[in-house]
Amino acid sequence: MSLYHSLLRSLQRSSSSTTTTLRSFSYYSAQPIPPPPPPSDSSTDHTSNYYNYNSNPNPTTTTNHNQSYQYSPQSYQAPQSYQYSPHQSPSYGVSSPPATTTAPPPFRNVFEPNPNSTNTTRNVFETNTNPTTTTTTTTKPFRNVFERSPNSTTPASPFSNYNSSSGSPSTQSPPRYGFSSAEEAAAERRRRKRRLRIEPPPHALRRDPAAPRPRPDPNAPRLPDSTSALVGNRLNLHNRVQSLIRSGDLDGASAVARQAVFSNTRPTVFTCNAVMASMYRGGRYEDAVTLFRYFFIQCNIIPNVVSYNVLINTHCDAKRVDAALDVYNQILSHAPFSPSAVTYRHLTKGLVESDRITEAVDLLREMLNKGHGADSLVYNNLILGYLELGNLEKALEFFDELRERCVVYDGVVHATFMDWYFKQGREKEAMENYQNLLDRQFKMTPVTCNVLLEVLLKHGKSSEAETLFQSMLDSHAPPNIQAVNSDTFNIMVNECFKLGKISEAMAVFKRVGTKEKSKPYHMDAACFNNIMGKLCENGLVSDAEELFAEMPKKQVLPDFTSHKIFIELYLKEDRVDDAVQFFSQMLFETTIRPGKGFCDKVFEELVNRGRIEEASDIIGRMGEKDVKPDPTSYEYVITRLNNVGRLDRARDLLDQMVKNKIVVTPNLRTHVFDVFEKEGRVNEIERLLGRQCENTSVTSPAPHSSAPMGRQYGASSSASLQKPGQEIRYQNTDSN
Repeated sequence: MSLYHSLLRSLQRSSSSTTTTLRSFSYYSAQPIPPPPPPSDSSTDHTSNYYNYNSNPNPTTTTNHNQSYQYSPQSYQAPQSYQYSPHQSPSYGVSSPPATTTAPPPFRNVFEPNPNSTNTTRNVFETNTNPTTTTTTTTKPFRNVFERSPNSTTPASPFSNYNSSSGSPSTQSPPRYGFSSAEEAAAERRRRKRRLRIEPPPHALRRDPAAPRPRPDPNAPRLPDSTSALVGNRLNLHNRVQSLIRSGDLDGASAVARQAVFSNTRPTVFTCNAVMASMYRGGRYEDAVTLFRYFFIQCNIIPNVVSYNVLINTHCDAKRVDAALDVYNQILSHAPFSPSAVTYRHLTKGLVESDRITEAVDLLREMLNKGHGADSLVYNNLILGYLELGNLEKALEFFDELRERCVVYDGVVHATFMDWYFKQGREKEAMENYQNLLDRQFKMTPVTCNVLLEVLLKHGKSSEAETLFQSMLDSHAPPNIQAVNSDTFNIMVNECFKLGKISEAMAVFKRVGTKEKSKPYHMDAACFNNIMGKLCENGLVSDAEELFAEMPKKQVLPDFTSHKIFIELYLKEDRVDDAVQFFSQMLFETTIRPGKGFCDKVFEELVNRGRIEEASDIIGRMGEKDVKPDPTSYEYVITRLNNVGRLDRARDLLDQMVKNKIVVTPNLRTHVFDVFEKEGRVNEIERLLGRQCENTSVTSPAPHSSAPMGRQYGASSSASLQKPGQEIRYQNTDSN
């Protein structure tokens, strides 16, 4: 009845009903709505149903105004399809099968007169004012505007036109859909709005290129570099620094990164973190702190959370826990990010090692209050601290709290309890703890399993360690499941060498899983380097060489450590030719850049063994590479060449140093002047070193040398070059 009363009120408010439309139905029609046809002067019934079609062109319609209207919500049916032919006048009846061109008719207002209709049914609120019209009043109820006409031949189902045998699907227009109630229409409207919020249109995602860019907020905090910044020249710089770090030349890596700050290719925060972390791993804590101050304070590079974590870890290992806490407070007050779980791991470990376990507990509570998850390694630090204090009850209390809070547990705390039980002589409790962990069937990471392997092997549980190792191999099914890593094989191989079981070590190195879905582990260079080093230590050089030759076949590239093992071994066993071959192969056939200290050691060994020709040839070829030799290496070779009378070759190497802008050390300068002066060729050295002073007003150090370089001799290029030990004569410039 609500729809009926709303229609009556709309008719009473307006005397002309031609401007009224049913927006709810037109809005949710499945196809675009063309404008209504022009009004006609013919007298029509404005209350006739839009879908009412009468095949009789001259009907005699009667209306009973006393008939009450009964509305049924179930009376609505889906609207029928329509057909429009351009050769005919618009018709709002049922589509005829013979038509060839199909198109939806213009959507007409249900209260608007149909120009093609001859129906004389009048409004229920109007009276017959034309005395010439003969109208017989009969009973006809006022039907729902959404109800189909009883005289319509349109099928009941909107899909029946496609299923009927009378017409072809190609000649009939697709059905149009409506809604059976206002609730369905509202639900569809909400669904469309929700979908627009989730999937906005493409034009809403594209910024107008003609629109001006918004000005950056000067008060907004600067953010650290993202990984997208590590491209192009900055990526090349990062790879170069990483190569120097892997070769062990930490000073060279530091020098390259520090000098890049003043170039067009500034280092990213990732390069700075790599240099800092290498200094920390090398035990050079003061250098790591100095680099942090240089990069992120003096040079204004924005640090990320990894930078702060490296600094905190450095202070904690250097027994400066208060300084680490100051860095933590600085993150809270100034950094545009929050501390990570690694931050709390380093701090709690440092506090526990400094016998400040109560402060570590307070820091744990602060971590939980800030919304961080329960990290098992943070709890492990506290549990280990209480176990070392002999407070087993407090350790178990924290372990129970971890089990309640931790979403993903990796089993590392069980290894801590096992180790403590073994140290206390309580082997039964330790093995029960281990069996309890296995019964839970956790999907442990390789790091956790490696800790368990170390604990079992440390306390003589070889059979249990062997079973755990085999289960790890059986579970290894990359890329979905990573059950082992290189450290796993290194632990087991080292244990076999420790027990003198060399053949078993080789078998362990090549072992794979036995289950059907398991896959062999793809060895990396670290695995090969470990076992090759152990074989060389035990005198099995031929087996180590076979493994080295096998690396390219296994798609493993030998790194700096792989070559270093054999070069040092060959030099130790007086196999100089093999050492020269390996050294030349590493320098000129690979992208490996050895460190300053290693090259100096090799050249010194070659010079001392009388292989000056090979040394001069190698260092000459190195001068043509991107990474130049160190000044100390040149000093070894040039000095020995002068001693054996090879002055021309020595002068060529000295000329190469000048062209590459490599500084000539004071000892080498003195030696060269003395030797060439005895031979009467001092002018050649003066011209060389004088040209160096001309071309090198501010010289840059070698890529792997951190020593500052500057002008050594002469105030200007026009001044005569002073020899070592020559008395300085001052010219009187006073005017008379």
